[in-house]
Amino acid sequence: MSGMWTVKVVGLGVVALSLSVELLGWLLHRLRPKRTRTEVLFFPSEMACLEHIFAPSSPQSCCCPLPHGVETSFTRLVRCILSASSSLDVCVFAFSNMDLCKAVLTLQCRGVTIRVLCDKDYAAILGSQIGVLRRAGICARCDMGSVYMHHKFAVVDNRLLITGSLNWTMTAVQSNKENVIVTEDPNLSLEIQERSA
Repeated sequence: MSGMWTVKVVGLGVVALSLSVELLGWLLHRLRPKRTRTEVLFFPSEMACLEHIFAPSSPQSCCCPLPHGVETSFTRLVRCILSASSSLDVCVFAFSNMDLCKAVLTLQCRGVTIRVLCDKDYAAILGSQIGVLRRAGICARCDMGSVYMHHKFAVVDNRLLITGSLNWTMTAVQSNKENVIVTEDPNLSLEIQERSA
């Protein structure tokens, strides 16, 4: 009879130990800081059709000669921008890329609050999309300082920071060696918003 009790006590001890180890693992997992999303995009980027990104549910298939369904640095950048659901703040030296302009206009149609700041000298160049954004009712301002406003960043929904050497121009996307870092590090997003306010 006492042997039976010993087996039961040992069995209960094993179960208790197993549950304790499992609970400890769960607690450590919950208390461990979560990894923030960080991605690096390199340019120049291959060109690919973006229509499926702008209109994913469209029954029309695009007939353009560009590759379709290809994931490139540029398509990933456009997806990051289009992930905005409440706000997009853009601060770039030059903005002449029509696909990036289309992404911003698409967000405006979804009701996303958009603010754009660019350099005063580059807002007036041929091909600048600042006038297009203004005519669409988007708040697009020019920095009137005496030195170049040379920033290149965007903040999506106050959580996702897109920054690097890339101007929002076709030349930068297709021809230059550039980089973009995309991160959800809350400290960086907050810091850049505070310093650029």
